[in-house]
Amino acid sequence: MTSQRRKTTLMGAAGLTIAALALSGCSGSGDDGGQVTLELQSAMGEDTPRFEALSALAQAYEDENPDVKIDVVPMGKDYEGDMKVRMASGDLPDLWATHGWSLLRYSEFLEPLQEQPWADELNPVLDTTMKNDDGEFFALPLTTDVAGILYNQKVLSDLGVDPASLGTIDAFDAALGKAKDAGVVPISSSGKDDWFAGNVADWLASGSYDESESDELAGGTFVDSGFEAMYSKIEEWAQADYFNPDFSAATSDDIATALGQGTTAFVMIQNNLVLSAQQFVPDAELGFIPVPAVNGDPEYLIGGEGVALGAWRDGENKEQALDFLNFLAQPENIGDFAGQDGNPAGLTGVDVDLGALADSYDQFFTPGDVRMVPYFDRAYLPNGMWNTLISTTSGIVTGQTDVDAAVSQVKADYGTLYGQQ
Repeated sequence: MTSQRRKTTLMGAAGLTIAALALSGCSGSGDDGGQVTLELQSAMGEDTPRFEALSALAQAYEDENPDVKIDVVPMGKDYEGDMKVRMASGDLPDLWATHGWSLLRYSEFLEPLQEQPWADELNPVLDTTMKNDDGEFFALPLTTDVAGILYNQKVLSDLGVDPASLGTIDAFDAALGKAKDAGVVPISSSGKDDWFAGNVADWLASGSYDESESDELAGGTFVDSGFEAMYSKIEEWAQADYFNPDFSAATSDDIATALGQGTTAFVMIQNNLVLSAQQFVPDAELGFIPVPAVNGDPEYLIGGEGVALGAWRDGENKEQALDFLNFLAQPENIGDFAGQDGNPAGLTGVDVDLGALADSYDQFFTPGDVRMVPYFDRAYLPNGMWNTLISTTSGIVTGQTDVDAAVSQVKADYGTLYGQQ
């Protein structure tokens, strides 16, 4: 995979300090009778399998280290915005989830980890996204993120559709039409839990631009052709009624349930949704396929830094924070978490039970025949464009905006945000 790396400089005013309280907890929160409390901002929903798995590991660490308490904080409404405020104010958590940005956004605030005892086991797939030119990296990847399009196996079987046959956009479109004709929602997404809508754009963008056009975007030149193609495809699906009718109100749990029950065929989201779906429908048969390219290029998987945690380099409890990361890096611990997240571990030599997704990994990921691309917004768009992808995609799905207006909004925000780097 090819991506042009660029440094992102985050600026903030001291007057934003008060807003940092939006993230609960206080880094280095003193001690209670000699007990150190580490604030860990998880960027995870409180009722998700991954949050429960991380909380269980934190409890296990506390049991072994009674002088340390770990406050695992669930994700708030605007994790990214809250973290920007805290970076500007200089009041950061002891540990935080870097959600794909350990190098480009957070590295100046994080302790380098290449000297840690587990560092040589970093999955080499992550080198281009997590390491700088000096070989430094700044977060422990609990998982290697591998994402495609989730599907319900029984639905596709009933439709007579072979998942391996959906590598072109025409074949995928035909499967969407078959699902609708059979009374199954073709694609489910959400304007309420709006990262779903953002992911639809992020998933399709990598197949709407070729390598040279992507590099132009990364270098500061806006190229509109890919966005026009991508939004036109989303508009085509919306006008065909391929999206779930409850798009504006649907929650993550609603979509997980629909996928598990087979009332929807496809979802463009990370693989951890499968674990949530199986909480509601334990015997659900689910998998993932590569993403077909809108522009006719070969199909692809999306990957890079998955769930990753870094330690504040200036935190007063840094040593305890690093010790907790070393605890998480133990093979049995990282393997348990990765299994609960539905992804391979971020370190090599770790056995992971991938459950329902094992066959999909064996078919599309392990052989290495399907190309891997980075998350499009992380590699090619300026910081802050994620919100633009969400709003424009939601507008297209609901019919509140059209392709020309969406492209114009992306172009305007791209220019503004690129100039602020």
